Amino acid sequence: MTTTDLTCIGVLAHPLRSRTFPVAQRIVDNLRENGINTWVHKEWVEADVVENVSCADMVIAIGGDGAMLRAARVCAPFKIPVLGLNMGQLGFLTEINSPDDWENCLERLLKGDYWIEDRMMLRASVLHNDEVLVSGDALNDVVISGNIFGKMIKLDCYIDEHWTTTYNADALVIATATGSTAYTLALGGPILPPELHNILIVPAAPHLSMDRPIVISEGSRVEVKASSNNRSEIILSVDGVVLKHIKKADRVFVQASEHKSRFVRFRGRNYFYRSLLDRLEPRSQRAKNDE
Repeated sequence: MTTTDLTCIGVLAHPLRSRTFPVAQRIVDNLRENGINTWVHKEWVEADVVENVSCADMVIAIGGDGAMLRAARVCAPFKIPVLGLNMGQLGFLTEINSPDDWENCLERLLKGDYWIEDRMMLRASVLHNDEVLVSGDALNDVVISGNIFGKMIKLDCYIDEHWTTTYNADALVIATATGSTAYTLALGGPILPPELHNILIVPAAPHLSMDRPIVISEGSRVEVKASSNNRSEIILSVDGVVLKHIKKADRVFVQASEHKSRFVRFRGRNYFYRSLLDRLEPRSQRAKNDE
C-alpha cells in the first residue's frame, strides 16, 4: 500500500476507557490536517462500525490487546489492516507503544514506510442435526469450558473425522499461532511464531487424560462433542466472547477461517522474538537499556 492509497482511515477508541477518547480525537485531527478523510467511534460494538469499516483503507485501534482483537474481527472480512496504539496493559499485538509516539508514526504512515502482516484466524461453528446454529471467528482462540470455574468437563475430540482422545479437563483451548502467546501459553503450550498457519489444541488442567498440546495443520478440522454425562453447562467462547451455550446433542467444529487479520507494522519482519522476550524476560530488557 502506498501513500496515495490512504484516502480514508478510521479510528476506534476503547469504548470502556474514556482516557482513549481525547487521543482518538487528536489522531483524527492530525489525519484531517494531512488531507486524509477519517471517522471515529468512541463508544461502539462490533455491529455498529461494519459499514464505516468497509469503506476504510486502514483502521487505527486504541487500547490494548483486547481492542486489537475486537478491531481485527470487524476488519478481517473486508481485508482492512489495523494499526494498534497501546493504551492497555500488555499491548502485545499493538504497534505504537504510547500516544507520545503517534507523530513519528504518522510521518512514516504518510510516507508508506510500513508493511502488512497477515495472521490466520479460526472459524468456530456449532451444529445441531447438521444445521449450523451459530458461527464466529477468533484471532486468538476458541475455548470450550464449563460454566462453573474449576468444574471438570468431559469432551470427545476428533481431528479430520477421526477420534483423537477424550479430555477430562476444566476447558479445551483451540488456538492460532497468535493465541499461542495468550491463554495456551499460560497452560504450558508451545509458542508459535505468527507466520505459522497451524492450529494448537491444549487442555486446561487435564485429569487422567491427554495432557500434551497437539499442533495440527491449517487444513485440518477439529470436532468436539460434549459427553452426555457432563453435569455442568458447557460454554463456547471466541476470543473471550461467549458465542453459545452448548447442549448435549450439539457439535462444535473449529477450522481455519477464510478471513485473515491484517496488522500494520513499522518494525522489522523479525520483530516477534524480541517483542516476546522483552515481555517474558523484562530483566533482559532493562539490562539492554543500561548498556
